[in-house]
Amino acid sequence: MVSRTTAIPGPTNCYHAGMCRSIKTLRGQQPPPTSDEVAAAALQYVRKISGYRSPSKKNAEAFDSAVADIAAVTHRLLQAVDVRE
Repeated sequence: MVSRTTAIPGPTNCYHAGMCRSIKTLRGQQPPPTSDEVAAAALQYVRKISGYRSPSKKNAEAFDSAVADIAAVTHRLLQAVDVRE
């Protein structure tokens, strides 16, 4: 397991292990997060994981599909979790 203080190797070493800093917590928001907020978080996640800010044409379909899948899963998760915990 990587500790939160261990730098992630790669082209930019400015982040440490853990979630991308531009992804905000959506659980428990009032009002609940919009579809646009969920999609934005999914996009940031896929960008971080893939290392692409904007994928090439060759990779665009896989990139966009991953964003859509993660947004859908995130939406289901937010509906399923108990916000009082």
